[in-house]
Amino acid sequence: MSAVEEKPTVRPQYRVVSVKKAKKPEGMEGNNWHCYIIERGTSVVTGQKPGTLKAVTEHAEQVASDLNARSGIGAGSPYAARKSK
Repeated sequence: MSAVEEKPTVRPQYRVVSVKKAKKPEGMEGNNWHCYIIERGTSVVTGQKPGTLKAVTEHAEQVASDLNARSGIGAGSPYAARKSK
C-alpha cells in the first residue's frame, strides 16, 4: 500500500499584466498618465497614475506586492497583528 502524497495548493499571486499610456482623467492635472492592470486569477485591479512609464510600473509592482502580503501570499503582512509567542 502506498501513501498518497498531497501537494499543497499554491494560490496564484497578484501580478502586473500591463502598464500603458492613457488619456488624462477628466478634471485631473498633468499630461503623462498611465493605466495599469494587476491580476490574480479572476480578480482584476486597475489603476491610473501620472508619471513616467518606469515610475508607474514600479508603483504597480509595489501595489501587487502589497496585495500579496495582505492576502497571505509570501511573507507575512506588514498590516497584520503580531502573534504572541
